[in-house]
Amino acid sequence: MASHGVARTFRVRTEEQRQQDLEKIRKYRALEDEVRARAASADFTPELFQLTSKLLSINPEYYTIWNVRRRCLLSSLLSPLATSQQQPPAARDAADKKASSDLAVLQSELTFTIPLLVQSPKCYWIWNFRQWALSQAILRLSAAAARQAWQTELDLTSKMLDKDRRNFHAWSYRRLVIGRLESPELQGESMAEEEFAYTERIIRRDLSNFSAWHNRSQLIRRLLEERGADAGKRAAMLGQELDLVREALNVGPEDQSLWYYHRFLVSQIINRGAGQTFLPPLTAREKVAYLGREIDEIEELLEDYDDVKWIYESLLEYTLALGELEEGCTERRDLRGWLAKLRALDPMRMGRWDDVEMQIGCL
Repeated sequence: MASHGVARTFRVRTEEQRQQDLEKIRKYRALEDEVRARAASADFTPELFQLTSKLLSINPEYYTIWNVRRRCLLSSLLSPLATSQQQPPAARDAADKKASSDLAVLQSELTFTIPLLVQSPKCYWIWNFRQWALSQAILRLSAAAARQAWQTELDLTSKMLDKDRRNFHAWSYRRLVIGRLESPELQGESMAEEEFAYTERIIRRDLSNFSAWHNRSQLIRRLLEERGADAGKRAAMLGQELDLVREALNVGPEDQSLWYYHRFLVSQIINRGAGQTFLPPLTAREKVAYLGREIDEIEELLEDYDDVKWIYESLLEYTLALGELEEGCTERRDLRGWLAKLRALDPMRMGRWDDVEMQIGCL
C-alpha cells in the first residue's frame, strides 16, 4: 500500500527494541503528567517553561502545551505591559531595559521553534506560536524593532517555500506576515508589487504551484487600483496574464493549477454581474472576441495532447459561456465530440457530464 506515492514499510522490532520503546513512552507520559499537574496548579514558573521545551521537542503537535508555554512566558519571563505612554526619564530607561529583555526572550522563542518547523513544517501549532510571539513584539518593542522581527519572519517564509514551494501552511502564513508588515502599527506600506513579482519568480521555477497562482489572482485587482490603472492598462494586464498562463499550458496542459488560473482570468472576462473583476466593463462583443480567441488557442493543444481532460472540460465550459453571450457562436464547435471524450477520460463524473449534455441541448 502507498500513501501519496510513498510505499509504507513495516518494521519488525526485537524484544529489546520493544522494551526501549516502552521506556520512551513511560518517560514521555511522566513528563506530560508533570507538565499538566503544574499547569493545573497555575505554577507557571521558569521550571515549568523548561519542561514545556522538553515536551514540545518530542511532540510539537501538542497544542495544549503551547498554551502552557505562553502562560509561562507572560507570567515569569516577559515583562508586564506598560499601561501609560507618558513616562519620566528614569521610567523610560527602565522601559528600554525591559524592551531589550523582552526582545531577547522573543528571539529565543523564535529560535526554539525553527528546528521544530524543519521537522514538522506543516504543524499548525508551531506557526500559530510564532505568530503569537511576533504579536508580542508589536506590543512590547518599538515599531522599528518589531518591524525588523516581522521582516525576518518574511525571510523565513521565503526559505521555507524554497524548500517546499507547495507548503500551503507557509503560503497562508506568508500572507499573514505581509498583512502585518503593511499595517500602520509597523509603519508599513503596500507590498503588492513585491508580492506580485514574488509569485512570478515562484511560477517560473514551478509551473504547478497552485498557491503562487492563487496569490497572484488575489493581488491583481489591488495592484491595478494602487497603480491607478486606466482601462487600457487593465486590458494590457489581462493580455500579459493570458500570455503567461498560455505559455505554461503549452508546456504542461495536464496541470490542474494552470487551468484554475486560466478559468479565473476567463471569469474576469465573462463577469456575470458579480462585480469582482479587475477589467473595465466589456461589451458582449468584446467578451465574445476574448472567449473565441481562448477557445481557438485551447483547441490547438489537442493537436499534441488529445487525452488531457482539462482541455476538453475548458473547451466545453468556455463554449457554453460563449453561447450564452451570442447565439450561433457554438455551431462550428464540436461540443458533443468533446463531451464524449470527457465521458471516456473521466467516467467517475457521469452525472456531471449528463448535466452538461442537457446544457448543450438548450443551446
